[in-house]
Amino acid sequence: MQAQAAANPLEPDLGPGIAMLRAGRFADAVAYGRGLLQTASGNPRLFAYLADACQAAGELPEALGWIDQAIAVDSGARHKIKKAWLLSASLRRDEIPELTGRILGQAVEDDRPGLVFWQVARLNYLHNRLADAIECYERALRHEDRPDWRYQLALARFYAGDPSGAESDLETLLAGSPQAGTAIYLRSVLRRQEPGRDHCEDIRARLARGFQKQENEAAALYALAKELEDLGRHAESFEALEAGARKKRDSIRYDVAGVTAGLREICEAMDAEAMAAAGAGHAEPGAIFIVGMPRTGTTLVQRMLMQSGRLADAGELLDFGFHLTGAVEQVRRREPSLSPTRAALRIDYEALGRRYMQGARQMAGGSETFIDKLPTNFMYCGMIHKALPEAKIIHLSRDPLDTCYAVFKTLFFSAYEFSYDQRELADYYLAYRDMMRHWHEVMPGAILDVEYEALVSNPERESQRIYEWCGLEWKPEAVAVPDDRMAFSTASAAQVREPVHARSVNSSRRHVERLGPLIERLELGGIPCRQTGTRSTDSGVAP
Repeated sequence: MQAQAAANPLEPDLGPGIAMLRAGRFADAVAYGRGLLQTASGNPRLFAYLADACQAAGELPEALGWIDQAIAVDSGARHKIKKAWLLSASLRRDEIPELTGRILGQAVEDDRPGLVFWQVARLNYLHNRLADAIECYERALRHEDRPDWRYQLALARFYAGDPSGAESDLETLLAGSPQAGTAIYLRSVLRRQEPGRDHCEDIRARLARGFQKQENEAAALYALAKELEDLGRHAESFEALEAGARKKRDSIRYDVAGVTAGLREICEAMDAEAMAAAGAGHAEPGAIFIVGMPRTGTTLVQRMLMQSGRLADAGELLDFGFHLTGAVEQVRRREPSLSPTRAALRIDYEALGRRYMQGARQMAGGSETFIDKLPTNFMYCGMIHKALPEAKIIHLSRDPLDTCYAVFKTLFFSAYEFSYDQRELADYYLAYRDMMRHWHEVMPGAILDVEYEALVSNPERESQRIYEWCGLEWKPEAVAVPDDRMAFSTASAAQVREPVHARSVNSSRRHVERLGPLIERLELGGIPCRQTGTRSTDSGVAP
């Protein structure tokens, strides 16, 4: 059984404090918890509550102090798991493996050992330790066979290069949960489908039986569209894709006008004068940012660089945006009248760069050089350059219509909400193009543009350009197929393990008539789409 407190202090009434946390009244929630210390000073629940409240209030050192006090009274796994997440938020990620080792050592003593193994699996998965995550998921499932845990195991196997193991997990999951749309979709993207080995009839049968939840039906339609395209049945594929996109868009709330206005505000604030303003930044080398629209070859460039054997993959980190937002909020607390974009002009970019590098290096296992492959970091190129002047930024571009079609046909679940409506997708693409043009204008020479079409038609030449930009010695292995031990936590995890190919070039032109709303909007923005071939000025690269 889970270890209990030695004493039984008066149970505190945490309800009002929890209500304050839910209402965003973080300072009040902290004060409320402190006020309970006089009557419940030794209660681990109160200490854990104070850890949550202090974390919400941005007081991470104090939060760690409170959770340590909870652990001192109640040494069970749950408080140690909370501490592991606090260590991650505090950029002390290198301390997590030792702590999770201790948690695993006592997991079988817990009331729910499966839950403990699952929580450690999530910690490992989100900190780029896929092998450890897979082992913990397997142990969790031996105690409780839950569909969501099995799906997460399948996803980890897929990213770790084990699609057959992932498919077996998904078939087991779907036998018991036939409406699990995420599993149906993941099963379709594990590999390129072939006649006789596809799931089209199975998916159609599930659709015919109906789905209780709209998002699951949308996922099944995306899966059907993907498999039909693999089989060369392009008209049927697009019909399923349109139906899935409509259902997915109907299930989410999203304001593309607000998002694109935000991108324009960043460009207006980060003008040439702002980029030239004094400020040394954090001059630590080693970071390589790969940016652009999704589905433009970012993972292929990541693969080519990883083949050097001289750098590590930190993943698609949210860290830079997280630290930037925190720095902006600090300025706004001092000067509430400033907008976020104006406040960004007054932050300490040296401190921002230092904090980013500290956390990113931990995610990359301390490697001297590492890759951050979050495509949407394109919106932060100017801030990255100011905070990390030694960082290398690589921008992937692709034929605009091919880019948008590739995004439109991919189900991203909780990201890229603009991708489910053709007009919204076009509006976002145009804002992205304008932003990349802006970065080239205000910081010329700071970004390497790589065109997808050139990358797949002449991978040796383009990979040599990339290696030279990053200060790496090029090897022929750069264009080789990676072995199965290399992990890729991305929607392109299956394609990136194939030899370099150009079969996706101009693939959007099969559907010119069905992509009418997208094409019309792009052409209004000055991008001709009816002919094939990429023009550099159409995709935000340097002229």
